[in-house]
Amino acid sequence: MRASVAVVGAGPRGTGFLERLAANAPSLYGNQPLDIHLIDPYPPGGGRIWRQDQSPLLWMNSMAADVTMFTDASAQPLEGPVRPGPDFAEWSGADPQSFPSRQAQSGYLRWVYEEAVAALPPGSAVREHRTRAVRISGPADGRQQVWLEGEAEPVVADLVVLTVGHLDADPDEEQRELARFARRHGLVHLPPAFTADSDLSVLGAGEPVVVRGFGLAFIDLMVLLTEGRGGRYDARGEYLPSGREPVLYVGSRRGVPYHSKIGYTWTGERPPLPRFFGPAQVDELLARPGPVDFDRDLRPLIDRELGYAHYHRLFTGYPGRTTVDWPVFEEKYAAAATGPELAALAEDAVPDPADRFDPAALDRPLDGVRHDSSEALQESLRDYIEADLARRHDPVYSPDLAVFLGLLSVYGQLTRFGDTGEGGARWHGFFSYLASGPPGPRLRQLLALSRAGVVRFLGAGITVEADESRGVFSAGGASVPGERVEARALVEARLPAPSPARTRSTLLNALYEDGARSSAAGLLVVDPVDGRVVDRGTGPHPRRFALGPHTTARSSGAFARPHTNAPAFRQNDATARAALTLLKESAR
Repeated sequence: MRASVAVVGAGPRGTGFLERLAANAPSLYGNQPLDIHLIDPYPPGGGRIWRQDQSPLLWMNSMAADVTMFTDASAQPLEGPVRPGPDFAEWSGADPQSFPSRQAQSGYLRWVYEEAVAALPPGSAVREHRTRAVRISGPADGRQQVWLEGEAEPVVADLVVLTVGHLDADPDEEQRELARFARRHGLVHLPPAFTADSDLSVLGAGEPVVVRGFGLAFIDLMVLLTEGRGGRYDARGEYLPSGREPVLYVGSRRGVPYHSKIGYTWTGERPPLPRFFGPAQVDELLARPGPVDFDRDLRPLIDRELGYAHYHRLFTGYPGRTTVDWPVFEEKYAAAATGPELAALAEDAVPDPADRFDPAALDRPLDGVRHDSSEALQESLRDYIEADLARRHDPVYSPDLAVFLGLLSVYGQLTRFGDTGEGGARWHGFFSYLASGPPGPRLRQLLALSRAGVVRFLGAGITVEADESRGVFSAGGASVPGERVEARALVEARLPAPSPARTRSTLLNALYEDGARSSAAGLLVVDPVDGRVVDRGTGPHPRRFALGPHTTARSSGAFARPHTNAPAFRQNDATARAALTLLKESAR
């Protein structure tokens, strides 16, 4: 019988695994033919999130030149061969600095998928199953059965690789209570979900809508409820309403949108990363007895690493904004204790506070800021967004880009720790807020919508209450004490948090029942070396693998910015090599 592999999930992560399987097959499997079963109700390449069938108004959150599915010389350590390929801009001929639509990205991902299939060993066969996998059975030392929704017979394979991406989850108790309240009073409540999959037709024209969440899910919501309902922007950038828009009252924990994408490219010397949070430090932490605590053990090293990237760029690129030479500062920076001593060092050497790296201030820009009216808050936040846009598009502030490179470096190391608990989840939010914000043009649209009265800011520390006496949602924030808005609709603009108890994935529920471990944060536990699913009591399953954000080895994305040593590519390579090695040994 020919060796067979079942891949559950046909999106970019599954495509990336197939690319690495093809790249490693000549050396590890003698280039013998393989049978591949690809299981996903959505088309391969793009999968659910990047499917062709979505609004053309929705953009990628990356510039065309910042998206690749191919390994390059930066991928270290990578045991398999480097197989370079075009990034999105090269493939499409798009402006490298443009933000293509997700539909256009779907075309790129489909092409990469077809290239990966074509590169499989001669005689290989790929069968696409356009349905869902609901259960996996089979012994650890034998072939696996993947049971499909609506099918009487399973797919039989030597091993299974789960690349299912982000998963839906049932609402938690707070969301269930809000949903019950909405049903009692005939209100609208949209729980955490993928915005492109939500039914937004229930949000009426001119109606106030409370939106909790100011990240990328909000940006999608904003687009679909404005341009998606016939509004447009004139030549001056002002918004011309169609009259079909609701009024969005948006707030969040921070109270501000994610930082704009940086609108310039790197020039000059790059910071030598990693410096304070690299393989040696990770090895030392993992060798210690007992669990690693994120806030105690990791966050100080991460902040020092990011600060190092920031100051390296500042001192080497703009020495006139510092009082000492870089070698002097670097030596003192490495020796200074974390906390007040490090802050005092920066204060002495960097006169302008705006040039200092302050992660706490970055994370909470509205802490302690109070306004005496909602109108004052609107004006203040518009000024904040204008300033953010100006800074993120001015290379004078290129230490910000150095911090972005530091964030990518840190993320590559964090994958070795698996699930790092609540501290890691908070840091992941900080990473997204700082490094994965919307394109600049989206924030300019947000400003126009604010001026047109279609979007109203609620500020930081948003709270939402279910007012039984009035039968409405009531929302307010700490930025304008005592100010609240009432609405008959509430949208939770964020993805559902992972949870083994609440996942809507029939497949993962079955895996957990069958003995697979889940972490405290609700992620599927995998071996960080090769992605094998870890079972309770027996350890890594020899024939079941998992890659992606639903696992403890999650990385920052299935595709990546070129030349950034993307951890996802290294993970795909390690899993592909482990799979091929298993197939070769099983054939003996």
